[in-house]
Amino acid sequence: MAKERSYSSLIARLKAGGLRPTRQRLALARLLFEGGDRHLTAEQLHSEAEESAVRVSVATVYNTLHQFTKVGLLREVVVEPGRSYFDTNVDDHHHFYFEATGDLQDIPSDRLRVRELPEPPEGTRIERVDVVVRVRNLET
Repeated sequence: MAKERSYSSLIARLKAGGLRPTRQRLALARLLFEGGDRHLTAEQLHSEAEESAVRVSVATVYNTLHQFTKVGLLREVVVEPGRSYFDTNVDDHHHFYFEATGDLQDIPSDRLRVRELPEPPEGTRIERVDVVVRVRNLET
């Protein structure tokens, strides 16, 4: 019964985003959203899918993550060229990026203020501001 309720909630989320709830999308959504707020790469999600006996290609994982991001179910956090994390917390917030481990940690939006943004180019508007604060362990 709980599993059925879980899937109905996931189906509703996908449909609200205009996505058809395919078997693969549902399986990936379950892995993504049933564990609370988290940050993970496509490769990490693919590994979790394999461990859970979900048969899905890496390309499908990437496509699904980008579809979920496009409809607002995820946020993509680019920490460096070619390295992105997908964040299940889509509320306004920022991140600490731990360079040694590659981990991300949320910074609540009220803990960081961004002031005096430049005027956006003509015909555009600022959608949001993402701040990634890079941290390293102190060397002793």
